Amino acid sequence: MFKNIIAPVQAWLLSQGKCVGCGKQLPAQKNKKAKSEDEFFVTCECSRIFVFNEKTGKFRRAKFEEL
Repeated sequence: MFKNIIAPVQAWLLSQGKCVGCGKQLPAQKNKKAKSEDEFFVTCECSRIFVFNEKTGKFRRAKFEEL
């Protein structure tokens, strides 16, 4: 039940380009390439890692297997 409340809020934050943990704007700088050519890892100030897709312009949380 708790996940049903939190998931939409996190999805909204990511659609705005903000971190789901601290709410700060995610940096535009790219750290290193992910598996795909158009995906890059982005690290927030609170050390959460996201993947930015240049093609779609969207962020998502990085999976543990990708790191």
